[in-house]
Amino acid sequence: MNKKTSSNLFHVYALVLACAFLTWLPAPLQTQEGREIFVKEYKIGAKDLLEIKVFESPELSQTVRVSEDGSISLPLLGRIEVQGLTKDAVEAKLAGLLEAKYLKNAQVSVFIKEYQSQQVAVIGAVEVPGTYELVGRMSLLQVISQAGGLKENASNEILVLREGRSGNTATITIDLKDLLLNGNQRLNIPLMPNDVVNVPVDQIIKVYVFGEVRNPGALLVKTSEKITLLQAIAQAGGTTEDASKSRIVVKRKDPSTGKETETRVNIKDVIKGKKPDIVLREGDVVYVPESIF
Repeated sequence: MNKKTSSNLFHVYALVLACAFLTWLPAPLQTQEGREIFVKEYKIGAKDLLEIKVFESPELSQTVRVSEDGSISLPLLGRIEVQGLTKDAVEAKLAGLLEAKYLKNAQVSVFIKEYQSQQVAVIGAVEVPGTYELVGRMSLLQVISQAGGLKENASNEILVLREGRSGNTATITIDLKDLLLNGNQRLNIPLMPNDVVNVPVDQIIKVYVFGEVRNPGALLVKTSEKITLLQAIAQAGGTTEDASKSRIVVKRKDPSTGKETETRVNIKDVIKGKKPDIVLREGDVVYVPESIF
C-alpha cells in the first residue's frame, strides 16, 4: 500500500469513526439533560471528589474526596459511608443525618467534581492517550473519540484488557475493519470501570516493485494488512504491454543470514488459481521483466 492509499484509508477510518460515533451514541448522552440523568445514576466510589453544600449552614459546606474505604468525613456528622450511592442518595442521606440532630428541613446538594472511581485507560495509537471518566454507559467508540481518534499507524485490531472478579485479566480483541467499515455494532462493546483500551501501533513495511509496471517504486504496507504479489503489482499500476507475466521474479533476503533467494512466478497461473499467491515480506523486491517476444 503506498502512502497516498494508506492516507486515504486512514481518512475513511476517521470519517467512519465520526459517523459511527454519532450513529451509535446512546440517545440520553446526546443532550445535557441526558448527561444529567447519567450523572444521577453514577455510583460514587473511592477517590471521587464531592462538592457538598448545606444551604442553611454554609460553614458545613466543603469539598471532600471519598476515601479508599468508600467514606467521607464531615463536621458534626463524622464518618459517612457513600460508596455505591448515587448523587441523589448521598444528598438524601446527608439531609437525613442533619435533620436528625441539627437542622430542620435540611437542604443538601452534592456535585461530583471528579470521577475517579470509574475510569478507563486508552493507550497506544490514539491522538491523546490517557485516563478518561466513564460516566454512565459508554461504548468503545465513544471513549476512542474522547481520546482524539485513531492515529494513521493504528493497528487493525484493538485490545480491551478487562480484569475479572477472580483477578485474572481477559483480553477482548476487536477487529477494527469489521467495526468501522462493516458497521458490526456487536464490536462496539460497552466499557467497564478499569478497562484498558490498547490500540497497538502497526509497523509499516516496504516492498519494492520494479521493471515493466506503470508506477515502479516502493510500496508502504501495514504489517497487519498483508500484501500479496498480485496486490503489489496492482498497486504499482499493473503491468505494461511489454511485460512478461510468466517470468516474474520475487527476491527475498533472509534477515538472519543475509542470503538472497529468488522465486520465479507465472502470475497467469496465480490469476487462474493454479498457483497460490505469494504473501510479500519486508524488503521483498518484485521484478517484472520485459517480454522477449
